[in-house]
Amino acid sequence: MDWLFLLGIAIFFIGLMASIGLHEIGHLLPAKLFGVKVTQYMVGFGPTLWSRRRGETEYGVKWLPLGGYVRMIGMLPPKPGDDPGKVRRTSTGPFQALIEQAREVALEEVRPGDENRVFYRKKWWQKVIVMSGGPAMNFVLAFLLYALLLVGIGVPTYAPIVSPDTHTCVIPISEQRNECRPGDLPTPASQAGLKAGDRLVSLGGQKIEKWEDAQRIIRSQPAGPVDLGIVRDGRPMTLEVSLITQDRPKPGEPDVIEKNVGFLGVLPTEVMEQQSFGAVFPYMADLTGRVAVALVNLPEKMVGVWEAAFSGAERDPEGPVGVVGAGRMGGEILASDLTGVQKLYVFVNLLAGFNLAIGMFNLIPLLPLDGGHIAGGLWEGIKRGWARIMRRPEPSYVDIAKVLPLTYALAIVMIVMAGLLVYADLINPLRLTG
Repeated sequence: MDWLFLLGIAIFFIGLMASIGLHEIGHLLPAKLFGVKVTQYMVGFGPTLWSRRRGETEYGVKWLPLGGYVRMIGMLPPKPGDDPGKVRRTSTGPFQALIEQAREVALEEVRPGDENRVFYRKKWWQKVIVMSGGPAMNFVLAFLLYALLLVGIGVPTYAPIVSPDTHTCVIPISEQRNECRPGDLPTPASQAGLKAGDRLVSLGGQKIEKWEDAQRIIRSQPAGPVDLGIVRDGRPMTLEVSLITQDRPKPGEPDVIEKNVGFLGVLPTEVMEQQSFGAVFPYMADLTGRVAVALVNLPEKMVGVWEAAFSGAERDPEGPVGVVGAGRMGGEILASDLTGVQKLYVFVNLLAGFNLAIGMFNLIPLLPLDGGHIAGGLWEGIKRGWARIMRRPEPSYVDIAKVLPLTYALAIVMIVMAGLLVYADLINPLRLTG
């Protein structure tokens, strides 16, 4: 196996682990700020690879880079009416027994003197900030990575520069070929002496700044001679070209044929074009909307993953991909024939997209996700605010332990989904480079 492929996998997983670690720091810092006792900060799951204790908190890394966690004491409140240091062992049914057992485990770490340091005793807005810190960190990381992408690296775009891949002959759109044959007519561009690297700057007195300008102006011209302004090796020049008219596919809609449009016969060159900082905000807003739609359609997309894994169907390029598949993509990127700048662009884009997806996914208002705890904190704030308005006694803490049966069911579903993605990524991977 190509060492570049393995190095690409390693680089991606280092970036992924860093993202996970920063997500958990987003929980850790506000928790400590508000006085919650944090006993563990771990990146990864499974057996511990390395750990060290600093004060009351154990910091460590585990073997499986599939997530991470911050262990805060007292995540679940005791049952109303019970001693805060005890939990009744009696129950009236299997679900109730499950809830009470979870309460007992949650209170086992509470030591004398920790009563005011448990999570459930904190103010509702403090709970929301602590649990929002992780997704917020992912959003900040995504924004910074997209800013690096757009402002620092640039985005791939077509420039009005003649590509070396430009054909020198007119190939009818009805013929599926990329090579010229004897008897093919020369293009107006080749007849006029255009060369690879020439930048188009004007046509018929109309200014060309982008490739879209060139397409629009060329297609609007009738057949016949017209002045073409170019820059060659830094020197401005004017060439006379004799345009012809052709039936050509509509830009962006290859199935739509436009009749008798002006034809020059050049292909653009792909370049990395840097954007302004202000472009980052609408760019990320658009991607956030797309990720939200993808999460809504996730159950349907997982059906496609199942079919790809067990029926050999083609993977949906817009479908979900697991950590194994993403790591494989990282290997493909580094081992590909792309330029160094293009590889960096794809790497940063992939890591930024994962941070955005992780942040959005964790905001789903269901336990055990962060969004479930956020929803509980917001509901507690609403209840207490309403009680103050109605001059009623302050209500008790929101008891998220009551939804633990649903939480366990959702956790099982998430484990099954993760396992299916891993299997599909191994058997029928989604590839970036073919």
